[in-house]
Amino acid sequence: MQNSLKDTHQSDQTYTFLEHIGKPVPKSKLIGKRVCDIIFGTIFGIVSLPIILFFGIAIKLTSKGPVFFKQKRVGYMGCPIMITKLRSMRNDAEKKTGAVWAKKDDPRVTPVGRFMRKTRIDELPQFWNIVKGDMSLVGPRPERFILTQEFYEKWPDFPQRLRIIPGLTGYAQIHGGYDLKPNEKCKLDIYYIDHYSLKNDFSIALKTIRIIFTGNGAR
Repeated sequence: MQNSLKDTHQSDQTYTFLEHIGKPVPKSKLIGKRVCDIIFGTIFGIVSLPIILFFGIAIKLTSKGPVFFKQKRVGYMGCPIMITKLRSMRNDAEKKTGAVWAKKDDPRVTPVGRFMRKTRIDELPQFWNIVKGDMSLVGPRPERFILTQEFYEKWPDFPQRLRIIPGLTGYAQIHGGYDLKPNEKCKLDIYYIDHYSLKNDFSIALKTIRIIFTGNGAR
């Protein structure tokens, strides 16, 4: 596990939400989760390589900028993680707006990116994060530090999402996706954590697969 952001952030930055994270889910409850992450993360990571290659070429041919998009996010118990995605937005997406919450029908998204978001293909490179241990197959989606701080100031319960390892998909994703507001997403994520079980993880994973292949409920 990486060091806490308290030891790595710049001196002019303070993230007060770090002091208000509740007790983590006991590691004894997460052993099965980690085993599944290693096994399925490795399998799906290998299987997804041709898909990543195909869409990487599509991105390069249809928009300016890099194929991959890397960004620091808030991980388990406030530890910083670096996630990698296939770029779904214009290269200058935040030039005028700065950090903003992703939303449905976001005008900054490219045509190829719109399809990737609907099918979750842009998230496929994160199987590496899963195998590494930064992320899990299922859990609250990792958010940016600046947005987490902003949401904490409006909704003090927001940091409670950090009590479990962040995921590639999650309870909030199958119940709203990009349509959800931060406080709504927070409530769903906390419900998931409070009722955590490996059985629920499998259920969420299966529903995510159904959304990917049918488009039903995709946001």
